[in-house]
Amino acid sequence: MSELLQIIGPGGEAVRPELLPEPALLEQLYRAMRRIRHFDERAVILHRQGRMGVYPPFGGMEASQAGSALALRRSDWLFPTYRDSGAALTYGMPIERCIAYWRTSPHGWSMPEDLKLLPFYVPIATQYPHAVGAALAEKMRGTDNVAMAFIGDGGSSEGDFHEALNFAGALNAPVVFMLQNNGWAISVPTSTQTKATDLSLRAQGYGIPGVRVDGNDIVAVYHAALEAVTRARSGEGPTLIETVTYRVKPHTVSDDPGRYRTEEATRTWLERDPVRRLKTFLEGRGLWSEEREVALEAELMAEFEQAVERADAFPEPEPVEILEHVFKEPTPALRRQREQILEELRG
Repeated sequence: MSELLQIIGPGGEAVRPELLPEPALLEQLYRAMRRIRHFDERAVILHRQGRMGVYPPFGGMEASQAGSALALRRSDWLFPTYRDSGAALTYGMPIERCIAYWRTSPHGWSMPEDLKLLPFYVPIATQYPHAVGAALAEKMRGTDNVAMAFIGDGGSSEGDFHEALNFAGALNAPVVFMLQNNGWAISVPTSTQTKATDLSLRAQGYGIPGVRVDGNDIVAVYHAALEAVTRARSGEGPTLIETVTYRVKPHTVSDDPGRYRTEEATRTWLERDPVRRLKTFLEGRGLWSEEREVALEAELMAEFEQAVERADAFPEPEPVEILEHVFKEPTPALRRQREQILEELRG
């Protein structure tokens, strides 16, 4: 089994002090995790209030998502799964658009023009080949931009996963494959879907590097992701990063995980909480205080409430909007369907 990269241990202790970044970056990493955790917790509340649709929580996976997304720059590509709201928000997706998406509103179906962020992928693993295509397009244009795509452990059993790794390796595509091994593919544990115990080793079959990281250590995730992104930018090709974490939350807000797992394992992973881990480290070094925590919480609450107000102000969608954001230029079939909808509305 590959070595598990860990820089800060579960108790907030420095395991690899030589790999610790500057205090300013440590604070940035902590703030990013606290920001997306605040969103995740508030999103669940919005659902319970009937103000948001079915939502897949990512609580407990903040390090895996924020640490990797922060390694990118604005000109890079990000391909998230449905559980990667945290990565998308860290990368730059406006909170109100994320809320709109989970309200099934067309206002959340498209991204800002200057953000190379794809809408959340619900089909399993289809984003991996797409990311390879985007990375190769950047390579053909002569840029040093890269693509980063996320997947769960269940997605690594799909054909798209293997085809993408082979394609990227053969063509030396500047792409970083993030494989978030959170222990579950809905109700199926990783140990049931595959006999493999180290998913990062699958990279060897395609001649590309594979890295295994403690997915609850944001410093380690950021370190591995930045190294992979740097390799891709310099023309050294793709990397597969397995972040070992756990889905402590339900699959979605409509799921009851108690039907297929005990809470004992969940409690064990709660003790490895990524946010508390970095906070403990920062406090131990005198880099964080309770006063700053209170101020940050107030800042995050104000940001979220303002975003909810903007999301609430979006106009109600028209039926024809379901056909928009499919192609840049509508196809003849889409135009006919649009006319049919308008005719039915008039009639």
